[in-house]
Amino acid sequence: MDSISEKHIENSKFQIILILILVSLTFLLAIFAMGSGSSSNLDMLTTLKIILGLENSNDLQSAIIWELRFPRILMAIVGGAALATAGALMQGCLGNPLVSPLTLGVASGAALGAAFAIVLGFSIVSIPELAIVANAFLFSLIVVGIIIQLGNMRSISAESYILVGIAITFIAGAIVSTMQYFATDAQLSQLAHWSFGSLSRPTLIQTLWISVFLICLMPSAMKWSWDLNALSLGGDDFAISTGVDPSTTRRRILILSAFLTSIVIAFTGLIGFVGLAAPHMSRLIVGNDYRKLIPCSAVFGSLLTLFADTLGRTLFAPIIIPVGIMLSIIGGPFFMYLLLKNRGVNS
Repeated sequence: MDSISEKHIENSKFQIILILILVSLTFLLAIFAMGSGSSSNLDMLTTLKIILGLENSNDLQSAIIWELRFPRILMAIVGGAALATAGALMQGCLGNPLVSPLTLGVASGAALGAAFAIVLGFSIVSIPELAIVANAFLFSLIVVGIIIQLGNMRSISAESYILVGIAITFIAGAIVSTMQYFATDAQLSQLAHWSFGSLSRPTLIQTLWISVFLICLMPSAMKWSWDLNALSLGGDDFAISTGVDPSTTRRRILILSAFLTSIVIAFTGLIGFVGLAAPHMSRLIVGNDYRKLIPCSAVFGSLLTLFADTLGRTLFAPIIIPVGIMLSIIGGPFFMYLLLKNRGVNS
């Protein structure tokens, strides 16, 4: 075995160790989050004893742990991983490091669906608790349908997907703004609160079902790693020379990314920046090999979302800052750094 192969194997082992460290950090942060909050009845030690079965809990403690904290922590881990995976897939197939799961207009479609339910009272289901969720998911699927139709056009390019996503975002935003203009104060408040993005909305049962769907979808991303490597190495021409169909690959990856995104934001509201920041942070650790970048992005997305939510819950307790706001505070400066960095490279 030559020195280059040995060095590659050593780097791969080191990168896998780093990913395992991130997994351990996420697990430790989840334990810390379970024991952190404004309740005086549950400190860290008491929470650990209850979880491990070393101490019996009363009704209040059990409700706080299993009905309030556990669902949002699980949603942070699974939802953050899904959004980060979608971001890594989109950046790879579109060849643009500045795109995110919100770029295709899926989030704008969800916001439009939520606005229809809140302001106009229109929903596809009659259950009040699921009216906003069902509408947000339906309108997200409409955007997915537009993506599918675009993919059927042979002349469609990566840039076209981005431009259509921007157009959908503007159109949906204009309709939502019009409805906001005629909405009541209560409706405006509800719509604004939904747009902040919060992990506290899904119930325990909903969170478990969401986790099952996302866990079933996310492994599908790994089978596209070789195709994404081909696209990122030499563009469409190089990918074609290796037997990859760029149009088909791009369409299927974008559909998968849109589904991962829509399932999460339909229940949580708009959560941004994790799909942009997590893949970039992962590239600093494992490079551009999508066989490692996709799982690393998923772990980093879980860690970042869980960190932002835990910080929002504990920083000004008992006041809780929604995770969407915390991620924007963290991700905004990072996004500006990426813009300035790319500008320096292009110039």
